[in-house]
Amino acid sequence: MASLDRMARSLLLAELASGMALTLKYFFKPKSTISYPFEKTALSPRFKGEHALRRYANGEERCIACKLCEAVCPALAITIEAEPREDGSRRTTRYDIDMTKCIYCGLCEEACPVDAIVEGPNFEFATETRAELIYDKDRLLSNGDRWEPEIAKRLELDAPYR
Repeated sequence: MASLDRMARSLLLAELASGMALTLKYFFKPKSTISYPFEKTALSPRFKGEHALRRYANGEERCIACKLCEAVCPALAITIEAEPREDGSRRTTRYDIDMTKCIYCGLCEEACPVDAIVEGPNFEFATETRAELIYDKDRLLSNGDRWEPEIAKRLELDAPYR
């Protein structure tokens, strides 16, 4: 009996008819395509994009050179050098991230006790050479200054889950 049923389905092209019916069903529905460079979809609050170093409200950089982000990075993409300042606190003299090595896991962000290093909302950072993807401290701080309102909002929305 099962072989007769299988033979009848293949002769009547039941699979093809059901596939065409599904195609016609979606053919008349409104399209969900967006025109990407001109229209953008909303990003998730947990999206992890281009890295940034944040500052306090008074303009001082947040990084205290604890090097936890460097230690936790599985790709060994972060390099930090630090020295003590006159007031006894430590600050970074060099903070580099090799974005070609980075796997955007977010462990650096999770390890930071002062929310200094974060992954911002920018995902459009294509370059022409690999050397441009090695971010130094100045580039990371400028990213933080540029994206601070979005970063602060994302951290506020993500706070209940941390």
